[in-house]
Amino acid sequence: MNATLPQSNIDYLTLAVFIVFFAVFAFLGFYGAKWRKGDLNKLHEWGLGGRRLGFILVWFLMGADLYTAYTFIAVPSAFFAKGAIYFFAVPYVAWGFGVALLTMPKLLEISKKKGYVTAADFIKDKFGSKTLAILIALTGVVAQLPYIALQIVGMQAVLAMLFIGLTGTASSTVTDIALLISFIVLAAFTFTSGLRGAALTAVFKDILIWLAVIVPIVVVVISAGGFSHALAVAGKAAPLYETLAPKEPVEMGYFSLALGSSLALYLYPHAINGSLSAESSKKLKLGTSLLPIYGIGLALLTLFGLLIYAVKPALTVVTTLNDGLLTVPALVAYTMPNWFVGIAFLGIFIGGLVPASIMAIAVANLMTRNVIKEFVPLTEKGEARLAKWISTAFKFIALGFVFVVPATYAIQLQLLGGILVTQTLPSIFLAMYTNKLETKATIAGWAVGIVSAVFLTLYVNKFSTISTTFFSTPLGLIYIALISLALNLLVAGIGSLVEYAAGWRPRKIEQ
Repeated sequence: MNATLPQSNIDYLTLAVFIVFFAVFAFLGFYGAKWRKGDLNKLHEWGLGGRRLGFILVWFLMGADLYTAYTFIAVPSAFFAKGAIYFFAVPYVAWGFGVALLTMPKLLEISKKKGYVTAADFIKDKFGSKTLAILIALTGVVAQLPYIALQIVGMQAVLAMLFIGLTGTASSTVTDIALLISFIVLAAFTFTSGLRGAALTAVFKDILIWLAVIVPIVVVVISAGGFSHALAVAGKAAPLYETLAPKEPVEMGYFSLALGSSLALYLYPHAINGSLSAESSKKLKLGTSLLPIYGIGLALLTLFGLLIYAVKPALTVVTTLNDGLLTVPALVAYTMPNWFVGIAFLGIFIGGLVPASIMAIAVANLMTRNVIKEFVPLTEKGEARLAKWISTAFKFIALGFVFVVPATYAIQLQLLGGILVTQTLPSIFLAMYTNKLETKATIAGWAVGIVSAVFLTLYVNKFSTISTTFFSTPLGLIYIALISLALNLLVAGIGSLVEYAAGWRPRKIEQ
């Protein structure tokens, strides 16, 4: 063991428990092909689980879908590195479920009635525009890639801590090989089982995650002096990373991150895909109304970024290796018994794998149905087969995004995706409640939103590695997603008024 790193509770029993529980996870994934068996040669059966998930499975699936490596790794890491501004994730998910209850049941009802598989199907019909549907589908695909990459970053952190505990060093080669094997298993059962496999593994993952959250919190609070002691130590410690300038007003930044992220959450393809798998809007509402329970877990996990100050050996590992992503794994490794560390690590690890599977399925649905199929005729069977291969490819394409963002600022991967996907709000959310958005004006608004979003993000990062998604204004720091969305809505609204004055009238279609 490296002399600079204290001995953890990780040993070969930890590794054995990790591997055994991973084998259970893999079994459930492949068994999904036989569970509630349907014709997986049909896209809605493979990609939406046949739209037969009840409220309990919807709850587990959406919990696994939305509480990801972002929750387990990125938020605690950012909270540790920059402080309370990243506690925005707690109100953001609460507001996000309010947005979900206003939009997803309605979209589900429309989709079941019309046979839609994706939100882009709805847009194509609502606006009568293949172009707009393709643009929104591609936006969702691109926005989803950094989110999948975030899952990979989280899994890397768990594997790194596991091998640090076993060998005293972090072997990138061993970590990469383990990741590759895991993704091959994931790709295999996603290909064969589709959303059914994801739903079964989601139940398993969520049980492990709740154990990994509740038990360490109780143990650390009791044994290490609790939050007050951690706060006292943190107040005296020099921050590991550069903090926001004290004179920079951060209240607006906190609020804008929470608001922008809550608007983006259910615009992501994986969130829409999970919602459209529900058996009915009533069961979707019930399952969604239970999701705030997971918000409690998120709040507790975020506070791991504070509690680590009360556990000196774990803090030593993070500071010595200069890697904030190890915050949660290190805290678990130095406070829990060896066998439990294996269970918790596996829970966090598959907490990235399961969402990655659902995200890849959602991306495949969009690319197949709303992009490729518009140019290449596909049979029902051909559509499903192509989606399976695309879902496999996108898991590995997402690896490229891992190298764009500094590790400790992995949360920026999710925020970057949010900036892009928020620009689809007029076409999806608003279009469900009004038909007064003209197609060309909506496309123009989307274009302005996307261009401004990309430019502002590059500008604030000095056209280099992405480490922030804030834009400084006289009001304070504002999440770029809201600025670009405001421009988007302004252009779409004014453009629609101009078209109306020129004689255009809204299309009347049955919903």
